[in-house]
Amino acid sequence: MILKKWKKENDGFTLLEMLIVLLVIAVLLILFVPNLTKQQASINKQGDDALEKVIQTQAEMYYLDNSKRAQSLDVLEKGGYISKEQQEKAEKIGITLEKD
Repeated sequence: MILKKWKKENDGFTLLEMLIVLLVIAVLLILFVPNLTKQQASINKQGDDALEKVIQTQAEMYYLDNSKRAQSLDVLEKGGYISKEQQEKAEKIGITLEKD
């Protein structure tokens, strides 16, 4: 009989407890979401910088193989020096080859 009384009193969470948990989750989201978006921008910038270095390196490889400079990213892609995805991403972010 005592066991039934205890179980009935502690059957679930109260509305107040649920609201407190939701409030804590909301506060954590408010604190961490802006930081995550800042980090995402930094990660994207680092990726763009890395792609630029890859393209510079591959343009130099093209020069060493062909004794002439590549005139465009398309030439590097057709020669197998960069992938189509790298070419598209580079064009999207504005990476171009330097003209001599």
